[in-house]
Amino acid sequence: MKPDKKSKEKESLVEKEKMYLLEEACQLIKKTTKAKFDETVEISLKLGVNPKQTDQNVKGTVVLPHGTGKTKKVLVLAKGEKLKEAEASGADYVGEKELIDKISGGWLGFDVIVSTPDMMKDLSKLGKILGPRGLMPSPKLGTATLDVGKAVKEIKAGKIEFKVDSYGIIHAGVGKVSFPEQKLRENIIALIKTIIKLKPSAAKGQYLKSISISSTMGSGIKIDSTQKFS
Repeated sequence: MKPDKKSKEKESLVEKEKMYLLEEACQLIKKTTKAKFDETVEISLKLGVNPKQTDQNVKGTVVLPHGTGKTKKVLVLAKGEKLKEAEASGADYVGEKELIDKISGGWLGFDVIVSTPDMMKDLSKLGKILGPRGLMPSPKLGTATLDVGKAVKEIKAGKIEFKVDSYGIIHAGVGKVSFPEQKLRENIIALIKTIIKLKPSAAKGQYLKSISISSTMGSGIKIDSTQKFS
């Protein structure tokens, strides 16, 4: 289907080879949205790393100051008092073996699993189901932890996970086009600053090679990666 006149006009607002300041890009993305639904704002960061080397495999988490625009459904696997802690912190599902059995039967009605360490042995049996979907809890990501209350609250507040792919690129959702420009900007800066802090010592040369943002249905907007993100 060919783009209509209105879509073409919006596309023409973006100069394909121009490197925009972040503030300009956040203004522009709101002008170029095409869909009738509230599109997600996505960021792509090309890093100067070799992801095939384990010491250059950049990954981590960040709590976006203004959330993602979507509340994630959190499942907590724990026992005893930790179940009460999970419920009090706002977890959507809490339980023990019965939830593991339910997942084993094909149920995947959640976005994130938080597990206490003592439940990981039973949960590891579901590696083939959870692993490919990125749902297996991990100490490095803060989802395999005794502090289930803190973990749930952070996820509900807008904590996201990110990982460099085989091409050296990190993709992440950083909000919705309905967000005020300042909130989008602050979310993006929080992510970029976290990624900069995780620069591997083995990575040589330019670390942030390129950055672009786009809405779900919109054009990519290139951002000057040499500007100060503050």
